[in-house]
Amino acid sequence: MARPRSSNCEEEDLMSANPSFPNTGTPSAQVESGKPLLLVDQIGIAFGGLKAVQGFSLNLPAGALYGLIGPNGAGKTTVFNLLTGVYQPDSGEMRLESRSLMGLKPHRIAAAGIARTFQNIRLFPGLSVLDNVRLAGQLRSSHGLFATLLRTPAHQAEEESIRNQALELLALFDLQDRANEPADSLAYGHQRHLEIVRALATGPKVLLLDEPAAGMNSQEKVELAQSIRKIRDRFHVSILLIEHDMGLVMEICERIVVLDHGVIISEGTPAMIQNDPKVIAAYLGTASEAV
Repeated sequence: MARPRSSNCEEEDLMSANPSFPNTGTPSAQVESGKPLLLVDQIGIAFGGLKAVQGFSLNLPAGALYGLIGPNGAGKTTVFNLLTGVYQPDSGEMRLESRSLMGLKPHRIAAAGIARTFQNIRLFPGLSVLDNVRLAGQLRSSHGLFATLLRTPAHQAEEESIRNQALELLALFDLQDRANEPADSLAYGHQRHLEIVRALATGPKVLLLDEPAAGMNSQEKVELAQSIRKIRDRFHVSILLIEHDMGLVMEICERIVVLDHGVIISEGTPAMIQNDPKVIAAYLGTASEAV
């Protein structure tokens, strides 16, 4: 049988990027320098007899904005789980700058400088919008238990700084006026924005965005595309983006990696990916697959 067509109509957008998005896919000076930041070499993982990801490699330069795409079930989120320590690779190597990430727990990888959002929103619904961000900011806190319990002047000053930084980050998506509202009271699109803000609060070097445009309308996607580029430029963070909206991916990503059945089938600029027969076949299927 032919591969089922995606309900997201990715195949149509793959060959015709959405012209409503700003043309922001120009490499930054940092990317043009080719300076490596995240190096991933031949990582893989199998669940039982199923090889979910095989031989995945990536060189993500400082200041890059790359995309990771593929049909449903291709292994994209599994790659994110490997990069963030949710899963441990069976093989290969991962390095952030000069530091190996192999064997590190998720909180250690976050502290090293990799933050992520999730395909399914994972906020703290019982906390306020502000506290969701403040909690993430604690990752960079320099004060220990003793100073916290005694609420020393230095600790209080740091807490005030974390609060101010959280409010500044919320302003990226005009959420500062809703800081004291419960996180689960926000509309779906704003909850996705809050996830991005929370990830930024950890002070990452690499930001992994898992389907940030899911559930958004066309105008919201245009605004998100602009925001992602501004975040990269303002915070000097490298971004790796999983997204099913091919118009968004093709317009803002400088380079794209394509997965199918856990294997990289193509890598290159948006123009190269749009015209690659292997990529088109992965999304549309081939005549030989038909019954």
